[in-house]
Order: sequence, then structure tokens, then C-alpha cells
Amino acid sequence: MPAESKIKEKIITFINDNFIKETGIAIKDDTSFLDEGIIDSTGVLELVAYIEITFEIKIEDEEIIPDNLDSVKKLINFVRAKLENKSQLSA
Repeated sequence: MPAESKIKEKIITFINDNFIKETGIAIKDDTSFLDEGIIDSTGVLELVAYIEITFEIKIEDEEIIPDNLDSVKKLINFVRAKLENKSQLSA
């Protein structure tokens, strides 16, 4: 399982490259993507696809909620929980 710093690095790189590059907005770990207008509904789908491919996890429709995806910190916690669950199931 990747270390939290690697998860964070990949998430921030994706957010910066795909949503922030043109705006110049600086995000913190707890910056709300939705409240700040960084990611819209289409962006959420792009983010989900990226997370699924990059971390080899399946995100269920009911998991696509702000509590899981609306900041770097929430994404890190969500991805870590999914990876831990995945490793427990395969053990």
C-alpha cells in the first residue's frame, strides 16, 4: 500500500494539472473543491476515474459524496480506507 505522502502527491498533482493550472488557486489540504469552484460535477467524475485507475480501487456510486471527495485531506483518508479494506479482503 502506498504511503500517505505518495497518495497525497498523486492527488495534488492530478488536481493541479487538471483543475487548477489555469486558475492559479493555491489549495490547502482542507480546501473544499466544490465551495471554491475548483471541481464541478464533471470534474468529480474525472477525479473518481483517476482515483480508481491510479490506486486500483472501485468507488461505488454511493461513495461519490463530498465527505469522501471534497478536499485533499478527505481524498487521502478515503483512498487509505479503501486500500486498507482491499488489502484485508485479499489477505
